[in-house]
Amino acid sequence: MPEKTMIPYLEMGGAFVLGLSIGYAIKKSFKVLLLVLGLGLIFVFLLENQGAITINEAMLQSKIELGMDSFQAMLVYFKERLGEYTAMGSMSAVAGFLVGLKLG
Repeated sequence: MPEKTMIPYLEMGGAFVLGLSIGYAIKKSFKVLLLVLGLGLIFVFLLENQGAITINEAMLQSKIELGMDSFQAMLVYFKERLGEYTAMGSMSAVAGFLVGLKLG
């Protein structure tokens, strides 16, 4: 639990900046991730269509589940990190996160 500060606005400002940076980074990373995954899928489907490769669906399913588990672990980490702030700081962090998503 963070220490109580004499000036609550300092805590609110830090939480806002933290939320803003997380929201911005998440949106930018998702854009890049979706671009890479999309291009990769197109390339794989072209290779499969040409008969150059075959897709192991069981392995693909396990990799997708692993990725979803990693994403859920990341969300739990962010929830715990933002939960360290007081109510004022948490509201500010959520507002910063939403602004970061909008700006990203």
